[in-house]
Amino acid sequence: MTAALQRVCVLGATGSVGMNTLDVISRHPGRFEVFALTAHSRVDELFAQCVKWRPRFAVLPDEATAAELRTRLKKEGVRTEVLSGAQALCDMASHPEVDSVMAAIVGAAGLAPCLAAARAGKRLLLANKEALVVGGALFMRAVHEGGASLLPIDSEHSAIFQCLPEDRTGWPSRIDHILLTSSGGPFRRRDPATMASITPDEACAHPNFAMGRKISVDSATMMNKALEVIEARWLFELLPEQIKVVIHPQQIVHSMVVCRDNSVLAQLGTPDMRVPIAYGLSFPERIESGASQLDFATLSALTFEAPDFQRYPGLALAWETLRSPEGSTTVLNAANETAVAAFLAGTIRFDQIHSVIAQALDAIDLRASGSDSLDALLEIDHRARRQAAQFVKGLAP
Repeated sequence: MTAALQRVCVLGATGSVGMNTLDVISRHPGRFEVFALTAHSRVDELFAQCVKWRPRFAVLPDEATAAELRTRLKKEGVRTEVLSGAQALCDMASHPEVDSVMAAIVGAAGLAPCLAAARAGKRLLLANKEALVVGGALFMRAVHEGGASLLPIDSEHSAIFQCLPEDRTGWPSRIDHILLTSSGGPFRRRDPATMASITPDEACAHPNFAMGRKISVDSATMMNKALEVIEARWLFELLPEQIKVVIHPQQIVHSMVVCRDNSVLAQLGTPDMRVPIAYGLSFPERIESGASQLDFATLSALTFEAPDFQRYPGLALAWETLRSPEGSTTVLNAANETAVAAFLAGTIRFDQIHSVIAQALDAIDLRASGSDSLDALLEIDHRARRQAAQFVKGLAP
């Protein structure tokens, strides 16, 4: 039986996840149609994608860059309609002709279109951690009420998802805890006393993946794993103490489920984002991803170790914020984005990223704040960014 054509909207098409999504789609002509592509600042890359894929729509954040892209596409004879602004992202994510949405926008900016896709009942391939870190209960409520199919794309969460039965009825009672694996980033063996001298280029040199600079810094601080702990709490309906992290430098075991009877289920494979992307696009089927097969005969060792919280102080904030008032995870994410941007700009040191986040969490009183609407969450987000920016100023030389 031939699968029905699936129309796909790729939010964040020029990033690594977006490009890998298009690579998987290219391997299955006739199965997928690229309906809409969006980007933040990489106009040249989006132009090339539009020329190749001829999507119905393309979206950029402002009218100036959108006008530039329109002009260039018109010269090439490409009839893609170019839109601009945050509302256009939501319109594409919820468009009635779209079947699947790849949510690969980095940061809190991805929350609104993710909510739009969820409320419209789309197959939502979630690569945007912040939708759950910032949105949490609000986002999951939108998924349930809209009837959306939520497929995690982070390799760790996809691994957990693949280890669980398709019938989710009563599954939380069957597991003891989950183990999210982490490479440990580029500084797993570095003396914590030398962290102050780390440069942005060093922090962006991930040992296994080529990623964007912000995500690479999050990997180096292990804040990415803190965000994934929070994400897992909502995706899998777990208590904070049921989520654990283990360092696995080879990144062959992508994550594990420890069952009540102490049996362990794990998903293994080469470290290639195309595997969870292909799984999300085709679930419950499996399609060719382009990733190489795992050759067990060539594996010298699979090693595991506990994370060093002195080396990665931000990691502990995941469990702390999950036990704190609602909105705390929103503050954590906003302060981290602000601090990482300041580090990449050379304004603060690598070892000061955590101090900015911790100070913002201490400074913002959430007791009188609501968190049951997008506007309320965005207000907390704005407050946290302003507060974190003040702390960055105080640290700047």
